[in-house]
Amino acid sequence: MSQDVDAQAEQQVAAEQAFVDRVYLQLAESARSARELAREGHDRGRLGHEGGLVERDAMVFQAAKRIAQLDAAHEGVVFGRLDMDPDLDPAPRYVGRIGLRDAERDSLLIDWRAPAAAVFYQATAAEPHQVIRRRVLRCAGPRVTGVEDELLDAQRLEETGADLPIIGEGALMAQLSRARDRTMHSIVATIQAEQDKAIRAPGKGVVAISGGPGVGKTVVALHRAAYLLYNDRRRYESGGVLIVGPSGVFMRYIERVLPSLGETAVALRSLGEVVDGVKAGRHDEPAVADVKGSARMAELLRRVARQQAPGGPDSFRTFYRDDVLVLDRGLLGRIRRQLMSQGRRNRQLPRVANALLDALWRQVRGERGRERGREAFNDDLLSDRSFLDFAAAWWPPLDAREVLGWLRDPDLLARVGEGVVSAEDQQLLLKSWGGEQTLSVQDVPLLDELRYALGDVPARTDDERDLDDTGLLEGGRDMQELFTAADREFAPSGRSWSAPTHRIEDDPFAHVLVDEAQDLTPMQWRMVGRRGRTASWTIVGDPAQSSWPVPEESAAARAEALEGKAVHEFHLSTNYRNSSEIYAFAAAYAERVGLDADLPTAVRSTGEEPQVLPGEPDLEEATRAAVAETAGRVGGTVGIVVPAARRSEVNGWLASWPERAEDAPGARAAVGSSASPSGEDRVVVLTGLDTKGLEFDGIVVVRPQEIEDESATGRATLYVVLTRATQLLTTVG
Repeated sequence: MSQDVDAQAEQQVAAEQAFVDRVYLQLAESARSARELAREGHDRGRLGHEGGLVERDAMVFQAAKRIAQLDAAHEGVVFGRLDMDPDLDPAPRYVGRIGLRDAERDSLLIDWRAPAAAVFYQATAAEPHQVIRRRVLRCAGPRVTGVEDELLDAQRLEETGADLPIIGEGALMAQLSRARDRTMHSIVATIQAEQDKAIRAPGKGVVAISGGPGVGKTVVALHRAAYLLYNDRRRYESGGVLIVGPSGVFMRYIERVLPSLGETAVALRSLGEVVDGVKAGRHDEPAVADVKGSARMAELLRRVARQQAPGGPDSFRTFYRDDVLVLDRGLLGRIRRQLMSQGRRNRQLPRVANALLDALWRQVRGERGRERGREAFNDDLLSDRSFLDFAAAWWPPLDAREVLGWLRDPDLLARVGEGVVSAEDQQLLLKSWGGEQTLSVQDVPLLDELRYALGDVPARTDDERDLDDTGLLEGGRDMQELFTAADREFAPSGRSWSAPTHRIEDDPFAHVLVDEAQDLTPMQWRMVGRRGRTASWTIVGDPAQSSWPVPEESAAARAEALEGKAVHEFHLSTNYRNSSEIYAFAAAYAERVGLDADLPTAVRSTGEEPQVLPGEPDLEEATRAAVAETAGRVGGTVGIVVPAARRSEVNGWLASWPERAEDAPGARAAVGSSASPSGEDRVVVLTGLDTKGLEFDGIVVVRPQEIEDESATGRATLYVVLTRATQLLTTVG
């Protein structure tokens, strides 16, 4: 009987292989056509006129985009087949990562995002949607390795007498049981109905996807991004799609998902990379991070952006004809307040000269000065090196990094922080900014806040320059006074008044996707919110996993970032990642420590209960033994999760781990670290926060109590750690 089943499975695989071979031939032909289009486009550019160049650019762009899609989708391009009610459609429908037509322009492969493919995910035995059999093709490159069938309408199969054998154990369980590697894979072949609803939700407003660990929130959100790009490509490619994740580790983990679905028009950035030109990976210690992340910092930074540049002059004195003209501290303060009331600081640079000249002209009383008039007065002062040097030093163009550096001065920090941050918090900030420390992830939103408080340095347009020269521009003389001197004198060495490459007023993204949203601090919400004022959003999170200690403050900042947008809620309730044994262990911990956790249903059992091992008397030896056993028993990745203070220590233990066959046969080629999670390493050392959004075949948790004690939200962090494993979980010490 078993031989008959095996023979039938082989026949079905062979039949599907014939179709897949046909698809790959068409894929090669499509790639050849795209390359031919690119060559033709380049030829158009040699026509010698502007129209030919435009045609060249358009043709080469479209060809390159199509080639990128074909290359990205090459792995497992065909994954699904639908056998419909023959009265509706007698031919099978094949579903793939991209759409393809044959030489006669008939549909050969349906793109998984197309409406015709929706029933592949939506059909169930209760509501088959006229689907009799759903088949998932398991492929390794162009080779079909197996098929998994689901019979959705047994009654209709019997009525039609169709020859549709049912093969395999079910696609979802087959997918869940496979070993993990170091990157996230698409679930395009096994999307479930509740996930599909979130993926295909309307493109406007905010789609909020919630659910406990392992329900597929991240991968559903990424498939949603691919779906939106497919359905409204012009909007989302021209505006851009920004995907924000908690860390560089996480971003490298997910970076292959969208390209595997045929999409490359996205910007993937960790929270330390959201601001253009800035990249930070270091985290501040929890107490410092709590201060920098608080909404209070917005007021502190607004105040510091209004301060006089440290070391700048606080007075100016000159003799003009019969008068001594003075700008003292009080008068300069009034001028500063007047300028700041008109907008952001750097935007006022063109007005500085006139504001100072106005204040000085009002002091001219002598007959000789008044007879010459205001225009001559302006010319004389703008030719006076001492005045120009004073103006440039008193109101220089400011950079956000420079202004953030002012806060290293305890006196200035105390002045701007009065009533905003306590003396204790000020000491934490001073310590974090001392020495030669690089920017932290928590500093990036502060830089962004200052960039917006300071504003861009304005650049003159060519039209303004031309009109100034002719005097035709209304107030042209004033414009010349404001800009000519500033262009020539007000830019200190190494600076330029030319327009920046990225203006902070830009709001470039059409869609913003935020993963692990429960962890964003109020300041991070302000930073991300600026990039999505006119965008649609996808927000993914689970409050029980939050590492931010004041959820009400974060919720208020999130509401401000999304102000005016309709919110569509989707809740996922099935845990596909963890075995039921592992998740029962994690859920019991959550209940024991009082976390208000969303507890999804785990659908898979392995029979492997989590192990709790003592770490005494030798923690190093106990850890090595646990890692060796875990790596020897699972075929995929192993995460070693440690308290942040022990990361270097544990990395040292494992770097000197002897390659003994009895330890972990074939498992240890190298040991990675949280700083370099990509590559071939199967075993990686991570802190609790590093594990956000990741999953491993096996997890070894070293000193879990210390992870819990690391911060005010340590219990939530440890709960996250306990839900990262798919097969084996061991705690040590």
